[in-house]
Amino acid sequence: MYKGEYRYEEPGCPTEVTVDVIGGKWKTLILTYLLPGPRRFGEISRLLPQASKRMLTLALRELEEDGVIHREVYKQVPPKVEYSLTPCGESLKPILLLMADWGQKRVESKAGEAQGREKEKRDAGKPA
Repeated sequence: MYKGEYRYEEPGCPTEVTVDVIGGKWKTLILTYLLPGPRRFGEISRLLPQASKRMLTLALRELEEDGVIHREVYKQVPPKVEYSLTPCGESLKPILLLMADWGQKRVESKAGEAQGREKEKRDAGKPA
């Protein structure tokens, strides 16, 4: 166990700052789903059915604390809360879109590799 005095140290590189803000299992997906515009908690929850309500709430709070999203509470019955990107959050759009493009290419690449392996298996079973 660490017994020395705690000292806050600045992040080692700018990428670390980015990962600190948008890293984690749900944050990047939340931000991506907010790109088109504001969404209510229930909408985000339906888009991420694998995320528990608690985890989703924690991720939204952290994004709000980091100034990446805005939480708008409407004074009405029943209460209505909407989440939207702040200008800081909007500045992440190019990064999020590049991540989506990379992911799409990765899916296509993996699918192509799998098809190639299947073809090799079929060809290996054919008489010469």
